Amino acid sequence: MNLVIDVGNTLVKLGVFDSGKLELKKTCNKNDFLLTLAEISETFPNITKTIVSSVANLSEEQLSKLNQLFDVFVLNHETKVPFTNKYGTPETLGIDRIALVSAATEHYSNKNVLIIDAGTCVTYDFINEENEYLGGAISPGISLRYKALHTFTEKLPLLETNHPNTYIGNNTNDSIHSGVVNGILFELDGFITEYRKNYNNLTVILTGGDTHFLRDSIKNDIFANSNFLLEGLNHILEYNKL
Repeated sequence: MNLVIDVGNTLVKLGVFDSGKLELKKTCNKNDFLLTLAEISETFPNITKTIVSSVANLSEEQLSKLNQLFDVFVLNHETKVPFTNKYGTPETLGIDRIALVSAATEHYSNKNVLIIDAGTCVTYDFINEENEYLGGAISPGISLRYKALHTFTEKLPLLETNHPNTYIGNNTNDSIHSGVVNGILFELDGFITEYRKNYNNLTVILTGGDTHFLRDSIKNDIFANSNFLLEGLNHILEYNKL
């Protein structure tokens, strides 16, 4: 039984896997991390291995307690991964992107796969049927786009994310919603279309915090999986047990 932990700036995502099956998924604030760890260790006493990404975001106290409870494996840029990394600057490649590509190798072996992670940023990561990771793209996510319009202009308001009713906004709020949401949808469909022109039998995975908001509005065929990153971390842990 494995525990996988993805540490963000404010939130921590945790997953318990048993024989490759996700048995528990939890999200907590960093301040509640130790309490959540204690609850998980009591509920799942058979956890033998733990993998942690973004360990730099943990305090010394949190990291110490984690090592007391579990046998901890820390994911970094030198970790053995189940794909050939052809990124030009592998030391700058985000740990989360490494985990997502690893999940693709487990679920879609020897296929052309585009993984789209729609969160704070939107990341695009492509692995080809030769199991080679070639790279992708990074752009602002939905919340960043709303915040940028408000922060870097004098009069535009900061709005909550909302699906626009039309492409043609006839007031400022509707115009912002149309620009942000339709803009990101056009971007997603545009990237997918371009990849499909060049790579046969492309599989597209949509994951990340905005998955549910976006998935039904994308014109191209996709697979939505909000647990893809956790699954990738678990796959890396299993791969490094060998």
